[in-house]
Amino acid sequence: MSTTTHADEQAEHTTADHAHGDGCGHEAVQHGDHVDYLHDDHRHAAHDDHYDEHDAPAEHTTAEHAHGEGCGHEAVQHGDHVDYVHDGHQHAAHADHYDEH
Repeated sequence: MSTTTHADEQAEHTTADHAHGDGCGHEAVQHGDHVDYLHDDHRHAAHDDHYDEHDAPAEHTTAEHAHGEGCGHEAVQHGDHVDYVHDGHQHAAHADHYDEH
């Protein structure tokens, strides 16, 4: 579990400032259906015109608690998906886990 989250934050640079990809100088880590890039002690992934912070999987799994209508957590629209505010941070379902956003 990560004690440092970046809820409501985007990475320190935009996709226009630096394009991650082959040969960009940052380690690439496969994360489900996309690639995260390790950058200045954190990791982030491209999302629309910015990078989202992807520090670590959330402290609970989708099996332990399913977010959705009526789950008791605030829903926040985040581009093409919904993040849920949970214990002072936001996360979203991703495959069989939640990603910190």
